[in-house]
Amino acid sequence: MAPSAEHILDLVAQYAAEHHPARSFDPADPSVPVSGKVFGPEEVVELVRTSLDFWLTAGPETKRFERALARRAGLRHAMMVNSGSSANLAAVTALTSPLLGDRRLVGGDEVITVAAGFPTTVNPIVQNGLVPVFVDVELPTYNIDPAQLEAAISDRTRAVVLAHTLGNPFDVGAVTELCRRHGLMLVEDCCDALGATYDDQPVGTFGDLATLSFYPAHHITTGEGGAVLTNRGLMKRIVEIVRDWGRDCWCDPGCDNTCGKRFSQRFGTLPEGYDHKYVYSHLGYNLKATDMQAAVGIAQLNRLDGFIAARRANHAYLREALTDLEDVLILPDPTPGSDPSWFGFAVTVRPDAPFGRAALVDHLESAGIATRLLFAGNLLRQPAYRDVRHRVIGSLETTDLVAARTLWIGCYPGLGEGHLDHTVTQLQRFRAAARRSTGIAA
Repeated sequence: MAPSAEHILDLVAQYAAEHHPARSFDPADPSVPVSGKVFGPEEVVELVRTSLDFWLTAGPETKRFERALARRAGLRHAMMVNSGSSANLAAVTALTSPLLGDRRLVGGDEVITVAAGFPTTVNPIVQNGLVPVFVDVELPTYNIDPAQLEAAISDRTRAVVLAHTLGNPFDVGAVTELCRRHGLMLVEDCCDALGATYDDQPVGTFGDLATLSFYPAHHITTGEGGAVLTNRGLMKRIVEIVRDWGRDCWCDPGCDNTCGKRFSQRFGTLPEGYDHKYVYSHLGYNLKATDMQAAVGIAQLNRLDGFIAARRANHAYLREALTDLEDVLILPDPTPGSDPSWFGFAVTVRPDAPFGRAALVDHLESAGIATRLLFAGNLLRQPAYRDVRHRVIGSLETTDLVAARTLWIGCYPGLGEGHLDHTVTQLQRFRAAARRSTGIAA
């Protein structure tokens, strides 16, 4: 007799528990990852359960995940996509929709952003024929400098697209006030910041659109995956059009003729009665994810509160333990009024420190402590952006400092006290050795 699905899933749970145990810190072979997926048997069971249905595209599990995610994020609508980068592409492209009427962004319109960030926060601006206007960041928050916002405004400024850097909210009060006074649309890139709040309100709830990433490094994971969130029904409709090939039809996968007018409408100069499922009102893409990913996401959402608490606790532990290194390192601080959901622990080597970033990175990596730079550093110094049309406000002095001297280390939930203590010890040893080498008392 063929095994039942219930029997198969029981075996999967046993297998996952045996083959994917949580790994504790091993002093004999130290390894401190900068990020990583944290999961249990539940996620593996959900992955197999949905694969047995063999619904390989977006379907009922995706709808369940979208509803649960929207509730958790404090927004009305969530649209799952195949990555955080795709979420940003769909969100920024939505700002160019003809359905927005006079608010629609058109080629040559300007969008305020920062160069000290991840490429795919900015790339959709360029891909849509818009002009990024780069504003400097400030330390120790690593977010946009609010004092420079007003200087970025021109008669072509139409929107703001910003990320909450490393889970630390940008100055939402200053940014939303600017948007209100100048009638600008706002996209919040929350890919690194799920669970963060500003003024006790979840990030992502302040702008017209918000984005999330579910890559394994992020707060929850579906492997690849992401989402666009909004409170506005029109924006939901536009994002779904962009995500689903640009087609005008709103039927769910596997459904036909939801509107009852599939073959009885006229669109543009197409023949009357042209099949609505093949009418394209926007330039779009196929950015959908799968039900298998969505099922994993639902299981991960059940762990989110614990994940956020662990990130905050690990970050606080490092911040307190490294206080005596502030003479050589700029340590991170939250934006006033915010409660970050930390993605990583950033440090910047002070210009007068007796060592540079390269030496510090080499020491940490050789001690088994993974490091990352703050993404692109300064996008305008990256080869891909050499010929990108843009404007710059000021000299981007702090952005260049980030590019030259900033790195970040892990604080994700997979790290325990042993990992953190090893990191602190190695940083203290390195500072002491650097001082001795320059004749400074440790």
